[in-house]
Amino acid sequence: MKTLTLAQIYELQGLKEEALEIYKEILKNDPDNAQARAAIHRLSGIRRHFSGVDKEMLELFVTMESPEAFARFEAWLAQLEG
Repeated sequence: MKTLTLAQIYELQGLKEEALEIYKEILKNDPDNAQARAAIHRLSGIRRHFSGVDKEMLELFVTMESPEAFARFEAWLAQLEG
């Protein structure tokens, strides 16, 4: 059964796409559900700002061993926030 609680659990686990699909289904069945509508709006905003995994930064994060690598990764994160 797809519920707000399940969608929230997925969202907390970082499974944003799965959570979004559940929220959409909830809204389809209950168009007045304010929680589902707000969650869809919130998660859709995250998707617009995040275009996918930067494979170079993922590799850097996984293998980070030096202060220089950490500084480079930190600068990349700051750029995402800006």
